[in-house]
Amino acid sequence: MMKGVKHLKGVLIIILLLVSAFIYAMFQGGFVSWFLFYLVIPLSVYSILLFFYSISNIEVERTIETRKVYSGGRFSATIQVKRKNRFPLMYTSFEEKVSSSLQQTTTKQIKFWGMKKEFKWTYEIEHILRGEHELEGVIIRVSDLFGWVSKEAFIPNKKKILVFPNLTEMVYIPIETRYDQGATVSRIQTMKDTSMATGVRTYQPGDRVSWIHWKSFARTQTLKTKEFEDRQSQELFVLMDRNPSPMFEDMVDLTASIMQAIVRNHSQSSFLSIGETRLYIPTVQNEEQLHRVLYHLTKVQADLKKPIEQVILNDSSIALTTSLIYITSNLSYEWIDSIQKTASNLRQCTCFIVKQKDIKLTVDEIKLHQYAASRRINIHIITKERFAKAFLEVNRT
Repeated sequence: MMKGVKHLKGVLIIILLLVSAFIYAMFQGGFVSWFLFYLVIPLSVYSILLFFYSISNIEVERTIETRKVYSGGRFSATIQVKRKNRFPLMYTSFEEKVSSSLQQTTTKQIKFWGMKKEFKWTYEIEHILRGEHELEGVIIRVSDLFGWVSKEAFIPNKKKILVFPNLTEMVYIPIETRYDQGATVSRIQTMKDTSMATGVRTYQPGDRVSWIHWKSFARTQTLKTKEFEDRQSQELFVLMDRNPSPMFEDMVDLTASIMQAIVRNHSQSSFLSIGETRLYIPTVQNEEQLHRVLYHLTKVQADLKKPIEQVILNDSSIALTTSLIYITSNLSYEWIDSIQKTASNLRQCTCFIVKQKDIKLTVDEIKLHQYAASRRINIHIITKERFAKAFLEVNRT
């Protein structure tokens, strides 16, 4: 109602201006006064016609230019606007209406549309935030030359976009590897060590040509395949701290990069994330399971309201783990004691503590890390710049 009154007010001002110019020309006379009157006529007529012109039937199509968007990256989309007539539009403003998570970005553009039926507009969002965002539609605003009459229409065109965590390519090295003849045999087989042949067996379809024992074939004319020792590595259990922290976004990026590195190197892990919602995936081994983890990390928030040591104390999924990777920015004595009580079979525990660059440890933090080392927990301070070498640094210690 207020918008209608405002638009009607603009038309009344135009009519008043036109009448005033006519009266002035009639009483004043002369070339200048009549020139002003004739100058006001086309501007006034256009403004009145614009008042009655409908822009709600304009069609809007959106094309996403960026196939996959990552946190901190660039998002690009092209808006194509179509109409059925060639009514001249002067100052036209386009705005992509977005969800509240993207309100800090600018997606506006002002153009002189003219008499064209179609118009394309490409916009970009730099340094887009991680999460699930929604593009709701396009707001189109048009006005006459002096802003006497303006119109606005919202063309709905909903589209959800996912901004994944920023993934870092890692050099993955299993944290702990043992052989069958060793003291401990893990439950999960990750690969065969082709440098250690332990015998030969009858060839089976699907065996690699490089595994064929050619010397045996030369003697017996029967295809034999080398048998290799199964190298076993303990199944990793990845746990992420979701307590509020200024380093939470970097923690999400590190967690996603670790999970991708494990899967891409044909290894296996379990994943646990606890906050307002709990996600436990007992086996992350293929791309489909990895995508499920990444989808969760895309939307996850630092919403754990209790200390994590209280939550994991009663979590049965951790009880049987033997090799744990814990990603946090704030380690505590309580967590160290809690994880050792919960995971009684734990043999390998690695904590990645995410910190800002050039931040020095306090005396209390040094003592805490010494306490963790006395409990056979490996502590690694890591910054975003060193994510790619995370596993290399673990295996150096």
